[in-house]
Amino acid sequence: MSLLHGNDQPGRYPPSWYAATAQAPGPYPVLAGDLRPDVCIVGGGFTGLSAALHLAQTGLQVVLLEAHRVGFGASGRNGGQLGSGQRQGQDWIEARMGDGPARALWDIAEQAKALVHALCDTHGIDAEYRPGVVHAASTRAEARASWDEADKLQRHYGYDQIERLDHDALNRLIGSGIYTGGTLDNGAGHVHPLKLAFGLARAAEAAGVQIFEQSEVRSIHEGAETVLRTARGAVRARQAILALNGYHERLNGKIAARVLPINNFIAATEPLGDRLREVFARDVAVADDKFVINYWRPSADGRILFGGGESYGDRFPRDIRAVVGKPFRKVYPQLADVGFDYAWGGTLGITTARMPYFGRLAPNILTAGGYSGHGVALSVMAGKIMAEAARGQAGQFDLMASIPVAPLPGGPALRRPLMVLAMTWYALRDRLGL
Repeated sequence: MSLLHGNDQPGRYPPSWYAATAQAPGPYPVLAGDLRPDVCIVGGGFTGLSAALHLAQTGLQVVLLEAHRVGFGASGRNGGQLGSGQRQGQDWIEARMGDGPARALWDIAEQAKALVHALCDTHGIDAEYRPGVVHAASTRAEARASWDEADKLQRHYGYDQIERLDHDALNRLIGSGIYTGGTLDNGAGHVHPLKLAFGLARAAEAAGVQIFEQSEVRSIHEGAETVLRTARGAVRARQAILALNGYHERLNGKIAARVLPINNFIAATEPLGDRLREVFARDVAVADDKFVINYWRPSADGRILFGGGESYGDRFPRDIRAVVGKPFRKVYPQLADVGFDYAWGGTLGITTARMPYFGRLAPNILTAGGYSGHGVALSVMAGKIMAEAARGQAGQFDLMASIPVAPLPGGPALRRPLMVLAMTWYALRDRLGL
């Protein structure tokens, strides 16, 4: 059973708090027959919707094909954190790409946050943005490293939005005493990701994009004209964009060689009432420094949305509440009696470098994905970058494509088992406190 079909009912959103609190657009029709647009986009998440919107605004005819519903995948299931920078820190990028490209990549990440705000303002999308993201460090060394990074960002990149937090300040802010310190990034924030995805879909539709749902692409034929076939139709386009991330379903070997699907899980507590204020002094999001990251934030209706735990197979665990409950109660032992009203899983894409993979799969086929847990802002920006590249303005695309993202180890048969083995080892180190 595939990741695209093994954990969800066809055409239905997962039983998430997000789906329960957002009104979906559409439903859009199933593709039937043949179409010949200028551009065909595969994938109705942040990347595909953003690319479709930006291309349609230039007057091109755009068709978007989604296997389930718009916002169905990682875009509508994630932690909602609109983070600063790239997935790796600037030291990592400088060491591998040099100071100039590192600066340009920082600027792209800042533009990504600004783009989300601009799209929400322009198209009236209420994504429930709240400022503030905390990085919680498990060790003194990691806390000092986060403070040093904040100092560097201010000195060399002019970014002055990050506050230092010692153990006591962090505990007062997020109500957990298990971390040694960290930082608060006031230039970052958190959103309701499914409302953002739905808003982008409505904006794309208004701009003239033809959106088709429950229209899974079964095959792609490359050539001067790319042919994308579904069960009931086909699209022939001069250009194509594959915005698949972790749900690439073996459609393209180049993507499969660099983007590994993994599963992550979130649960939403019951409403906490006054107890929420005992935990959160401010409406901020949090992420810690574990290899299998714990991340959480308060919701608009007084819950805690807590993400934790990963799996690497095709199926989600039977009891997601138990998977997420274990790290939740370690972070908040004072909330051990609190139950979860919602629990859901999703599939994202990661790379060996934990940096996104941008690629030109053929002269007229572009892709971006593998955001490695840092995709809310960057995936929206990726859509805009690919829309520009499709129209011949490829400067930012070429920069993103130059990030050193090595292929996954092993051939098609071994790459997933080898990566799963490595990730299981690092997850074990988390549990052992190493």
